[in-house]
Amino acid sequence: MLSTFVDFLKSKEIRKKILFTLVILFIFRLGSAIPAPGINDTVITLSANSLLTMMSLLGGGSIEQMSIFSLGVGPYITASIIVQLLSMDIIPALSEMAKSGKKGRQQMDRITRYVGVVLALVQGYFIVQLLQSQYNIVENPGFVSYLYISIIFTAGTMFLLWLADEITTKGIGNGVSVIIFAGIVADMPNNFQLVYQTFVGENATSSLGVPGFIIYCLMFVAIIVLVVLMQTAERRIPIQQSTSHRLNKSKGDLNHLPLKINSASVIPVIFASALIQAPQIIASWVNTDAYNFLSKLFDFTNPLFLIFYALLIILFTFFYTNLTVDPGKMADDLGKQGQYIPGVRPGSETKDYVSKVLNRITCLGAILLTFIALLPYVISNLTGLSQRAALGGTGIIIVVGVAMDTIKELKGQLTKKQYKGFVGK
Repeated sequence: MLSTFVDFLKSKEIRKKILFTLVILFIFRLGSAIPAPGINDTVITLSANSLLTMMSLLGGGSIEQMSIFSLGVGPYITASIIVQLLSMDIIPALSEMAKSGKKGRQQMDRITRYVGVVLALVQGYFIVQLLQSQYNIVENPGFVSYLYISIIFTAGTMFLLWLADEITTKGIGNGVSVIIFAGIVADMPNNFQLVYQTFVGENATSSLGVPGFIIYCLMFVAIIVLVVLMQTAERRIPIQQSTSHRLNKSKGDLNHLPLKINSASVIPVIFASALIQAPQIIASWVNTDAYNFLSKLFDFTNPLFLIFYALLIILFTFFYTNLTVDPGKMADDLGKQGQYIPGVRPGSETKDYVSKVLNRITCLGAILLTFIALLPYVISNLTGLSQRAALGGTGIIIVVGVAMDTIKELKGQLTKKQYKGFVGK
C-alpha cells in the first residue's frame, strides 16, 4: 500500500490532481463553517435518529452548523433518484433520453439539476421552519426570512455541485461522492470524542470504561473489514470461448463473468431514506400534528419501524441491481463475442442462468447491507448508548466505497500513464 502511494506521488499529473482535489475540499470545509445570514448563534444538537441527521449524512451537509452548505448535495442525489425512476418507461421522453447516448445523458443531468433546485428550496424551507419551532434560530421569523435562508441554502448546494464537477473533470474521483465522503470524514472526530466521553470521560454514562472503548474501536475496524469484503466480493461465472472464435488460444481457455454481491452499493439505503423523508417533509408543510405523528412513527428506536426500514433496503437492493445489471444484455454480448457458459445453452437459457445466480448473490448482499445499515440503531437500542456513539454503518459504507473507487481510479490513471510512457519509448 505504501509503495502504491509513493507511485502516485511520483506522477506529476496525479500529484496535481490530488492537490486540486484537496484545495476544492478545503473550500468545501471552509464554506461549511460559514453560517447562513439571518441565523442566531443558537447551538443545535440533532438527535441521531432524526430525519435531519439522515439528510445531513447522505448529503454531506452540516445542518447543525446552519452553514451555507447545510444541504450538501442531498437535493441533487434525491433528484437523480427521482429522474432515474421516471426514466424507467414512466415518462417516455425521459426514457428516450436515457437510451440516446451521451447527448441524452447530458439532457437528463440538466433536468436533474433543475429538479434539484426545486427540492433544495423545499428542503431548505422545511429545515428552517422545523428548527425554528424547536430552537428559535431565525433572527426575524417569517415567510420572507425562511424563504431568504432557503435560497441561500439552494445557492450553496448549486455551488457545491459546481465544485463536484470540477473534482470530476480536473481532480480525482467522482465529485459528488468525494464531497459526501469529506462531509462524513470531517464529522468522525466528533463522533469518536463522544464515544470516548461515553466510556472514559469524566461524565461517562457507560460502566464498561476503557475495555468498552477498546471493544468499540475493534468493532469499528471489523465493520470496515466487513464493508470492504462486501464491496469486493463477487461471484465469477466461468465462460468458455467457442472453437470458431478461439483462434490461437489453448483449447478449453476459460474466462470469468464477474457478478458483484453488492452491485447496488449504498444506493438502496439512500432510496429507503428518501422514501421515508418524503411524507415527513410534506406533512411538515400541511399539518404540524401529522408531522409529529410521522416523526414518532418513523423513529429508529421503534422495532417495527426498523423492520420496515430493513424491508425497504432489501426491496431497493433487488430493484436497483436489476435496474443496473441486465442479464439479457449479458447473454446477448456473450453470444456476439462467441462465448458461452459451460453446460448452459446460449440465448434464453444463459439469461435465465445469470438471473438465477444474480438473485441468489443479491440476496446475500441485501442481508449484509441491511445488517450494516441497521447496526448503529440496534446497538443503541440494546445498550442504551446514543446512536452517535454507536457504530455508523451507512457512513462507513459510503466512506469505504468512495475510498476504494478513488484508489481504483488512481491505479487506472497510473497504469495508463505507464502504458503511454512505454509506447513513447
